[in-house]
Amino acid sequence: MIDQTALQTLLDKEAIRELVLLYCRAIDRQDIALLRDLYTDDATDTHGDSFDGSAEDYCAFIARAFPHMPYSGHHVCNHLVAVDEDVASGEVYALAYHLIPTREGGQEEDFMAVRYIDNYRRCADGRWRFSRRVVTYDLKIRRPFDGGGQLGLAERDPSYAECRQSLFQRGART
Repeated sequence: MIDQTALQTLLDKEAIRELVLLYCRAIDRQDIALLRDLYTDDATDTHGDSFDGSAEDYCAFIARAFPHMPYSGHHVCNHLVAVDEDVASGEVYALAYHLIPTREGGQEEDFMAVRYIDNYRRCADGRWRFSRRVVTYDLKIRRPFDGGGQLGLAERDPSYAECRQSLFQRGART
């Protein structure tokens, strides 16, 4: 016999883990419509010493940063989740790598080991969303960048053409 409560908890945890991965995709692919869809209407976001306020204001803050960030990569490591019916909490260990401009006109690597301390809520549409995010910067490294790669792909990213399911397309989840 299948324990329906245990099964629902596993399904909820998987949906929450997908939410976290979609956050990474939204930031790394510069997809503000997707990012906005991941938060509850009353959500807040505290990103260490760089931002503290409503999720709506956080999305605007990030949108202003996108033109100055030709590369961003968020890599989820450990993710521990506790579900209690329609609310949940989680701690996500992640490595965040950004390429940002220097004041002198060059570029520098911005590497951080971060932890997202999250509160999640199941919304009326059945989807899990962030209701509160608190980000700690456990380690920060900045150094000059003289590398290369496919920087600034955004719209040209091959994942849009190769992965045709709605999960991988730009914009809010359908």
